[in-house]
Amino acid sequence: MLDSKLLRSNLQDVADRLASRGYTLDVARIEALEEQRKTVQTRTEALQAERNARSKSIGQAKQRGEDIAPLMADVERMANELSAGKVELDGIQTDLDSILLGIPNLPHESVPIGDDEDGNVEVRRWGTPTAFDFPVQDHVALGEKFGWLDFETAAKLSGARFALLRGPIARLHRALAQFMINLHTSEHGYEEAYTPYLVQAPALQGTGQLPKFEEDLFKIAREGEADLYLIPTAEVSLTNIVAGEIVDSKLLPIKFVAHTPCFRSEAGASGRDTRGMIRQHQFDKVEMVQIVEPSTSMEALEGLTANAEKVLQLLELPYRTIALCTGDMGFSAVKTYDLEVWIPSQDKYREISSCSNCGDFQARRMQARFRNPETGKPELVHTLNGSGLAVGRTLVAVLENYQQADGSIRVPEVLKPYMGGLEVIG
Repeated sequence: MLDSKLLRSNLQDVADRLASRGYTLDVARIEALEEQRKTVQTRTEALQAERNARSKSIGQAKQRGEDIAPLMADVERMANELSAGKVELDGIQTDLDSILLGIPNLPHESVPIGDDEDGNVEVRRWGTPTAFDFPVQDHVALGEKFGWLDFETAAKLSGARFALLRGPIARLHRALAQFMINLHTSEHGYEEAYTPYLVQAPALQGTGQLPKFEEDLFKIAREGEADLYLIPTAEVSLTNIVAGEIVDSKLLPIKFVAHTPCFRSEAGASGRDTRGMIRQHQFDKVEMVQIVEPSTSMEALEGLTANAEKVLQLLELPYRTIALCTGDMGFSAVKTYDLEVWIPSQDKYREISSCSNCGDFQARRMQARFRNPETGKPELVHTLNGSGLAVGRTLVAVLENYQQADGSIRVPEVLKPYMGGLEVIG
């Protein structure tokens, strides 16, 4: 969340910056609550000072042999008023915190200004899309031809937006995840982690999914125990490893990577990408997370994005890198790059990775800090996350970009060791 001190000192500036992302800050409501908080706090502090003075006078009156009953009654009255004032202050702070939890992060000054995806800026391209000399098939047709990609059976088991993978396509899916994990751990310096797929609400609040995006989550209610949520991304579990901690500065940067399934209700996605594996309730992802010292976070974003790009380069999949504009960024991000891979059947680039610097936004929600070696004081870390990559969408890209005229699929060179030397599927 944003720093409450920033809202108190620069409320209109914050409102103007948030407006660039299409968010209208309720300035009047915040000002009213702040004024109310100041009034109650001033009254409470004055009452506390008066109570302290009366308490001292009780001792003096007792020494003089005076009747202290009226003074005692007065002190008790003030104690009750102080308790009522504390309850009132707590209520005001709860209202302010509720507003803060719903406010998105402030965009970095380098982020392009725009209302929606039309305002995004292409940074670079890599590779050239193949010019096929035969009719291109999409991944659904290619996978169903041999019965290795089965949406009908998946629907029988679980309903819409699920897929059943079998045979060599299931193995290719596993090979992609293993290849990505090996690359990030052996060459990019990430520590592999295996995390829970179910988390409690505080973890999701820490990374920004709750309370604002609860409808996008799958929730498991439990009587007498805390509710659990299926993770929408391993960003949640990986980032929260440092929640409530004061990290030794010598350990920074901390770099985690995990391969997990991800679960999303896709609320509001009705009618979008209903065919195939582009948008599903369950999909696999290799997620990268970095915990860094604040002054290095923008540099770390470039490195994390390059880590994700390396996967596409080694798979020889054409892609482009996009700097998201203010109106298209995610809730927690100060700056985001999207990687979009070429999908031949759609004749366009589609998102396959999103790499974001969240600054201290998540760290403040999680109370994740490091001890500054120069001052000795705890300070908030900066957090970053990125897909390295979404495994299902990478499978889609491989199937379509490596297809042959007879419907068979060439296996990318870097995946052959993971496929037992298999060179062609089908």
